[in-house]
Order: sequence, then C-alpha cells, then structure tokens
Amino acid sequence: MRSPVLRWAAGAVVVLALLALLRFKPWQPGPPDGVSDGASGRDTLAVGFLPVTCHLTCPVTDYASKTSAATRFESQRFTDFPTVVETLKSGRLDATFMIAPLAMKLREQGVKIKIAYLGHRDGSTVMVRKDLPAKSLKDLRGRTFAIPSKYSNQNLVIRKLMRDEGVNPDEMRFVEMPPPDMPGALASAAIDAYFIGEPHAARAELDGTGRVLYHAKDIWPRFISCVLVVTEKLIDERPAVVRDLVRGIAESGEWAESHRLEAAKLVSPYFRQDEALLRYVLTQPPDRVSYRSLTPGDDEMQLIADMGLDAGILDRRLDVTGLVDRRFIPAAIQPAPIVVPK
Repeated sequence: MRSPVLRWAAGAVVVLALLALLRFKPWQPGPPDGVSDGASGRDTLAVGFLPVTCHLTCPVTDYASKTSAATRFESQRFTDFPTVVETLKSGRLDATFMIAPLAMKLREQGVKIKIAYLGHRDGSTVMVRKDLPAKSLKDLRGRTFAIPSKYSNQNLVIRKLMRDEGVNPDEMRFVEMPPPDMPGALASAAIDAYFIGEPHAARAELDGTGRVLYHAKDIWPRFISCVLVVTEKLIDERPAVVRDLVRGIAESGEWAESHRLEAAKLVSPYFRQDEALLRYVLTQPPDRVSYRSLTPGDDEMQLIADMGLDAGILDRRLDVTGLVDRRFIPAAIQPAPIVVPK
C-alpha cells in the first residue's frame, strides 16, 4: 500500500500538470517567437528613444498603440546613444531614434540599418550663460562650449556657424557632455555655452542660469537632429510592422502639432521629466520644435553626410540613397486618435 506521502506527491504532480496545460494551451497554435504580445495576439516591437523632444513621437506612438488594432509599440527608454548602439548591434533592438550622423557612421561601419523617417524638425537651442554679454558666436571666442557628441548634428551645425562668422576652430574649447548635465554645468560656470536638443536647453532658461543665443531654426531652417532607424532584418522579415511603425510615428507627430499641452502631459511620465518644462518647450515659442514634414530628403541627408565627412566623423563619402528608405511613409497623414485623460 502506498504511503499517504506518496499519494499526496502523486496528486500534486497531476495538479501541476493540469495547471501547466491550462496555462500554455499546447493544443493551440502559437505565433512566431518575439512578434506577439500574448494576450491579444498582436505583433509587438520595442522602439528605442531618449527623453528629448526630438523623440517625442516615440512614447506618443506607444500610448496610441495600446488601444489600436495594429502593432503594439513599446517605447524603450535610454539615457545615452552609446547604449542604444550597443543594443542595436547586439540584435536586441530593431528600431530606434538616434542622431542622424551617428546612423550614417553605423552604416559606414557595415551595420545594416535604414533611415525610415525623421523624428522632428528644429527643436535644438544654443544656450549661453546669462551673465555673459555674448550676442553672437563670435563673442564666445576663448570660451568653453559643450556639445552632446561629435556624432551629433549640433556639432556639425555649430562648426558651420563658426565658419560663417569667421571663428576658427581653435578659438573655442569644445567638450562632449551628457545632455542632462549641461544645465548644471552652465549654472556652475564649468561651461559657457552649449547646443542641445530640448528640453535640456529650456531647463537652464527656466532656472534663470542661461539664455537663448540661437534656436536651431535660426541657424539652419528645418533643422534635423534625429532620425528613425530600423534594421534591414526587420524590413525583410516584418515589413508590415515597419509600415505600422512609420505610420504611427507620422500620425503621432500630426496629433502633437495640434495638441501640444496634451502631448506634454502624455510624455512626462515616459520622459520622467516635469510636465511644466515640457509644456514650455512645446509652446514657447510654438515653432520651437515641429513634428510635420518628416520625410527625409536626399539633398538634406547628403548635406549632413558631406558635413560629417568634412568634420572627420565619416571616413569616406556616403551615398545616402542606399541609406534612406521611404517605402513605408504614408501618402496621407491623419492625427492619431488619442485622448489624454484630464
């Protein structure tokens, strides 16, 4: 006769087996690995972004896709581009926003990516210490100027402005600095000026430690800092998801253009930043950053690539016609159907 302990153990095994069957339902066909969110059976895709307004349409698309019938997009927050690059190269990320010259450098290095869309227009600002009387870049000779990365468009544009104003490269000291550190460095006079994407410029403005010297749109109208990058693997294996993503980003941008206060409220928890700061960036002035006309043109992309070559970022001239893929951009763009709770 079996002991009570053995009978209890056998019964427990049967119960666990039944629970496993009910949980995993092996009699039902499952979706391919990595493309379903489980509960709804929808395709899912992680999309990388940094908490800057150049990437605002990424969390907006995340929010909109929660209740849509199309692909579920899950925004993945990063704090720096080196980590984005590492995650992309390792195959753990197939879509992300990044600075345009960096995408070009990756392409030059043989990383199989395409630029599918732009993240924004304008949205970067040159800030200067409030106690300095500088009225132009020429007045910053001998000063320390911070940029986010040598691979940033901010670096390329400020060097163009230096040439335009007759300032030699050795007349200013450039330092690379993480964007969140720039307002504090300006306040402590560790740097004298910086050029960065919002909201890290507006923070110094609101703190009273810095003032605007130039908006990007004043230096380079329709300025581009960041682009939406997707891997060729994603394009080849899941083109419908790429189409959903680009459409979602486009529609999110169109919604944000006419719902700027709601957009600030929506992205604040994604960015982990104060809503009042984001409201300021999106409204003061309203054209500080734009989310329309985001189809990348060959001429403007080639200009960035050529400037990167001149600056020593790229080793050889890059033909951008092989980098930009516009097949997934919708012909007509409607605002995303988003309702932000009061």
